[in-house]
Parts: sequence; structure tokens; C-alpha cells
Amino acid sequence: MKTNRMILSPVHMYFLVALRVLIGWHFLYEGIVKLLTPGWSAYGYLMNSSGFLKGIFTGMAQNDAVLAVVDFLNVWGLILIGLGLILGLLTRVAQFAGIGLLAVYYMANPPFASNPGNGFEGSYLVVSKDIIELAALVILSFFRTGKFLGLDGLTDSFFSKRLQIVNQTDRKEQPAMAEPDVNGIKRREVLRHLATIPVLGALSYGVASKLKIYSSEEQGLADAISGASIKKFEVKQISDLKGELPKGKIKDKVFSKMILGGNLLSGWAHSRDLIYVSSLVRAYHTKQKIFETFQVSEQCGVDTLLSNTVIGPVINEYWKKGYGKMQFIADCAGLNYDGTGTPSPKPYSEYIDIVKKAIDDGATACYIQGETADHYIEHNRIDEIVGAMNLVRDAGLPVGIGAHRIETIMRCVELGLETDFWMKTLHHHNYWSAKHPEWHDNMYCFKPEETIQFMNSLPQPWIAFKILAAGALRPEDAFRYAYKNGADFICVGMYDFQVVDNVNTAIAALSSARERQRPWMA
Repeated sequence: MKTNRMILSPVHMYFLVALRVLIGWHFLYEGIVKLLTPGWSAYGYLMNSSGFLKGIFTGMAQNDAVLAVVDFLNVWGLILIGLGLILGLLTRVAQFAGIGLLAVYYMANPPFASNPGNGFEGSYLVVSKDIIELAALVILSFFRTGKFLGLDGLTDSFFSKRLQIVNQTDRKEQPAMAEPDVNGIKRREVLRHLATIPVLGALSYGVASKLKIYSSEEQGLADAISGASIKKFEVKQISDLKGELPKGKIKDKVFSKMILGGNLLSGWAHSRDLIYVSSLVRAYHTKQKIFETFQVSEQCGVDTLLSNTVIGPVINEYWKKGYGKMQFIADCAGLNYDGTGTPSPKPYSEYIDIVKKAIDDGATACYIQGETADHYIEHNRIDEIVGAMNLVRDAGLPVGIGAHRIETIMRCVELGLETDFWMKTLHHHNYWSAKHPEWHDNMYCFKPEETIQFMNSLPQPWIAFKILAAGALRPEDAFRYAYKNGADFICVGMYDFQVVDNVNTAIAALSSARERQRPWMA
């Protein structure tokens, strides 16, 4: 009885091998990039998971021991699966391992009718690149592509010849035959099975070029000490943390002693006369990058963001999607900025709406923004300050007053304004642009000695900000100066890759400032 069997031609098999190698390239490259990326972790992907298994994946992210295992298996799983697929070595094992890994990726962020988590870089509905690659591997598993072209075929030929020798030895009764040569596999056959090895060379060259590994250009770059600017640096990992960041209390709320500043995340930077910097900052801080910055900050013990109220929708999405629990101190600004350097006040009703929105957006605390308070005090608009503060106080939240000028704080104390905390700039003037005869976005604490002296007399907690003088001072210097001279908290704008270093610096600065003139008020 005849049966219809479809026999694939060599041309068909070569196309299947090409598909196998392409998928292997993708796996291997993903694994190598993760391995060579300092601080890489699956934490963000797991925390951003969605779907019915979200609880399992976020639970993995929140357990440090489990997360370490997941990171290890993810990186080396990708690398080994990729190698297996490219070389055709243990091909079936690599295929089924790849199917399993892709299934996990798909279940972590299933692109169903609801919005997928932020792990996706595209727009999908049910079908994603993960499910497409998974289906391709399932199809490939029905064909012996590794034995057709790969190391599996080479080992199969080798052991087949070994078996032939054993069989001939056992058949003593048969006439002697010429012994086959174990090493006599045809050279053409060997070369065919090794044909995918050059793919590894091409991939290695591509990785080296993209990451600029060992390039003479990188070796010639200036370093962070001798150069005019930092051109290469080592990004620290979570495992490099040197301790736990202490916390302090304001009213009934507990905050980390270092607070994440929100200017950079909002796309705004003090850059003196470098007019392009804010555009670069905005380009870097996509919503996904902001979420990643929040997450790495929380991992490092920085549990509070201090930012303008415009960040409200973003922090709310962060909370609602279960990415983290970052607290939010709202910077309630009531001025219009037209680029002339002389801001004008918003209509008071509009300002009150801003304060109300901050409360409605879930702020943990609110304060009158520094330049706003400076303007209101200078123009004797005391009732407006009191009205905004009462609104926050009636909502049951801690309320504070900010200032760039110490005269503003002095006047508020003189008027008897009750506040739960102060926001006051603090930095010394030992940097070159501070000596410029005209102010040009180059100084934010105009009288540091008077500030230190007066703030030492106040019983409320003090959050010091602008402590780096917008990047003019090194964190080691600025943090120590702020804590030693009376600050209970510091607010620092940070990129995600700076968080670990800054937390370690803050821990060291706090330790060195245990004995200081002003008692700790938080």
C-alpha cells in the first residue's frame, strides 16, 4: 500500500536551517547584551508584567534571592539557547528550552485586549514577536535541522562510524573486511556541518562594534578625573550598595534621607547657557525610563520623589500598574516663566487649582515652591501663602515652605507661619561660575553661611535642595556639606545610572555628619 510522504529537498532544509540560525542570533545577542550591561536585571520587566500571572512575576521581582536566580537563568538561558540553535548542537533541547523561555515572556506580558505592560517595545494584539518566534521553534522541532547541518550531524556521523567498528568486531564469523576509518568522515561533510560557526564570528564582531569593546577610541577617552568632562564611567549595580539609606519623619510621614528630585524627569535642567541640555534630558526620559528610574531608586532605598505637579499623571500610572510605591512630595509652583528671567505670578485661583490637583493626584506632602514663596513674600502676598497652606493642611498632609533666599524663611518665621518642614537651597560657592559678577543660572543659595546659621535655630525638618549647584559640585562634597551643616534630608536630581553611587555617597555623608551643630529634626 502506497503512502504519501512529503520529502523535503535540501533547498527546503537549508531555508529551515537559516530560520533556526536567525532565531539563535536573536537569542544569543539578547543574552550577551544583558551579560555586558552593568546593573541589568529582569526586575523592571517583572514589575511591569500584566495579565493573570502578574502576582507571580511581581513576587519574583520583590524577592532578592529569587530575582538573582531569574537574572542568572535569563542571561545564560538566552546565551546557551542561542549557541545551540546557531551551531545545531543539542538542537532539540535548545528548541524546547527556547519555546519554554518565550512562553514565560509571553505570559509575563500577554498582549490581549487590555494594554500590555511596558515590557513591549511595539503595539500588539494577541500576536507578539514572542509568540511568532515560539511558533517558529515549534515548527522547527519537527525537522532534524541540527543533523542536516550542525554539530549534531557531525557527532551523529562520528558515533555511527564508531558503532560500525563495534559491530564488525562482534561479527567474528564473517569474512574480514577493511576496517572503516573513524576519522575518515568526508571533509566536505565536516565543512558542511561546521558552516554556521562563522555566524558566531560575525555576531562577535557586531557586538564588539556596537558596544565599542576594546576599541582604541574608547581607550583614548579622557577619564572622570583628568578630563574636562566624564566620557566613560562604570555604572554600579544594586549589589554594590554599601548599606541601607536611613529614613526620617516629617509629621506622620516617613521619607528616605535622600529624596529623588524631579526636574530631570520632567525634562527641565539648570544648564546655564547650554540651551540644548533640556532637550537632551527630555529625549532621555521617556515614560518607560522614568518608571525604571523610580524602580531602581526604590530598590536602593530612595522612596520619595519631589517634583512639580506636572509629574502627577506619570506617578499615578506608576502606582496603578503596581510598579512601585514611590511617595510624592508636590512642588506647588505659582509662577509663569517666559524665559526673560523675571517670572510673573499666576492668577491666585489658578494657583489654588494647582494645589488641589496635587492633593487629588495623591501627593504625600506639598510645599510652596521656592521661587513662588520668594515672590509672594517680597510682594507681601502673605494671605495667598496661608490660603494654599491651609488647603494642604485641611487635606491632612504635611505642608512646607520653600525658598531660594534665606530672607524669605526669616520673614515667614517673623510672621509666625506654621509649617511642618522647610525647603531651602544650600551649597557653598567654591566653584568657578559662582564668582561671575552677574547671576546667570549659576547660583541658588546666595548666602550659605547665613542660611546655615538661621536654619540651625529652627525646630522643623529641613529638606535642602540645589545642593549640587546644578552639577557644579561633586556629590561627595555637596552631600557632606549639606548634612553636616544642618539638612535633615537632601533632594537630588539623578539619572537612573547615578542612583547607586549617590545612595552610597549619602550613606557615607550621613555617617560622617553624626556630630554636627544642628540636632537632627527628622
